[in-house]
Amino acid sequence: MVGPAEVLALAAKRWPDKRARLSDGFYKIKTKDGSTQPFRMNADQARFLADRHGMDVVLKARQKGFTTVIQLDMLDDCLFIPNTSAGVIAHNLNDAKAFFADKIKFAYDNLPGAFREVVSAEQDAADSMKFSNGSSIRVGTSLRSGTLQRLHVSEYGKLCAKYPEKAREVRTGAFNTVQVGQSITVESTAEGQAGDFFDMCEAARKKEESGAKLTPLDFKFHFAPWFTSEEYRLDPDGVIVTRETEEYFAKVEAEMGVSLDPWQRAWYVKKAEQQGDDIKREYPSTPKEAFEASVEGAYFGPQLTAMRKQGRICRIPILDAPVYTTWDLGLDDSMAITFWQDVGLERRAIDYYENNGEGFGHYARILSERGYNYSRHYMPHDADHRMLNVKATTRRQEAESAGIKPIEVLKRIATEQDGIEASRAFMPKVYIDEDRCAQLIKCLDSYRKEWDDKRGCFKDHPLHDWSSHGYKSFEGAAIRPQPQAQQPIDLSRLTRGIA
Repeated sequence: MVGPAEVLALAAKRWPDKRARLSDGFYKIKTKDGSTQPFRMNADQARFLADRHGMDVVLKARQKGFTTVIQLDMLDDCLFIPNTSAGVIAHNLNDAKAFFADKIKFAYDNLPGAFREVVSAEQDAADSMKFSNGSSIRVGTSLRSGTLQRLHVSEYGKLCAKYPEKAREVRTGAFNTVQVGQSITVESTAEGQAGDFFDMCEAARKKEESGAKLTPLDFKFHFAPWFTSEEYRLDPDGVIVTRETEEYFAKVEAEMGVSLDPWQRAWYVKKAEQQGDDIKREYPSTPKEAFEASVEGAYFGPQLTAMRKQGRICRIPILDAPVYTTWDLGLDDSMAITFWQDVGLERRAIDYYENNGEGFGHYARILSERGYNYSRHYMPHDADHRMLNVKATTRRQEAESAGIKPIEVLKRIATEQDGIEASRAFMPKVYIDEDRCAQLIKCLDSYRKEWDDKRGCFKDHPLHDWSSHGYKSFEGAAIRPQPQAQQPIDLSRLTRGIA
């Protein structure tokens, strides 16, 4: 009978290091059809492990296998490095326990019995394992307590979009359980431009582009597009690629420095037919388009997709013509202002500003500094509500006293849904400056329904968060009295340019 020592010697000979163990079947995994097979890294997984920094953020397409390789890599550390503490965070507890059962525990349970005698599981629960060498691994939705050497946060984009408070707890709690020089890996598909995952990716991507040296506290950016997967291919026979799609492929090839063959193009065309507007979120070609795709439950996903396809989110020249503004007067002195010009039937959002904790004198100064020729300032119905101050003034009166004139107060709409429908009907007329109104675009992309965690579905009303202020200032333009179509402005007139 072969004993534990002999098993370890044989294993060390065949699998001399971690890379060999992850490349050549030391661990077993459960396949999609429920069968068991030896795990061997694909090209995306191998590239990630070779390029990782220690603090890593991964923006990915679907079905890349990052969750599997990260968790097997983590398990390997626990088995071969004594006293290693590891943790896995998922956006809900069911997913966390499923990861643990289907990947970590399954892989451990399918190791040779003699090996499991040497590194035995002293504690084996539904959400944690503790090994005889002093290592441990656990899963959850926050993992705020204890000290970890390895942390994996799965689908952090979903956590940020659906559970922003949980995401904040992960950032302030779980991240701080990992000491400098240890390992944090955050991976996810994109969920719009809302929250910490987007911010982490943007910060890491900009460091990569600048060539800045990464410190042990900096995250390294990794992007795994759909076309690096060998299985994302389809016989092109009978697949029609439109001129618009050909132009899209040409743009991707130029931006990403790749060449897409006919089999890859055919796969993408058919997958796009299946996924519709979700294709760029689920199977992105570039980091930018991944985050441009609408989040789940977003109110204006199709409308913004159409605007991008039609080139109506672009750089817009500021004409020598009147400018009007639409406002949101939020709670706690949060305010948002969208600046507009009408050109014929076009409604052009040329500028945007938001702030909080400032009085109307501040906003009057901002309006003056912009230097536009203002025709009117549209404020929501509550501008005429009297405030609980000594003078019992309205916000309209406060604004006028600061020099913001003329003001028109809009009528109150019956329901929030009425405003959303008015905005949807308004959007086909709208052009938005992609630079000066970047924050407004983020707000429109992110304005979404509130998630009901207990019922597992979206509620029938909006989530009131940071995106609400920008959206409400946009809504003001949709519900204001619409002017008659103006004569087209001669674009040869002097403009202030797009700088």
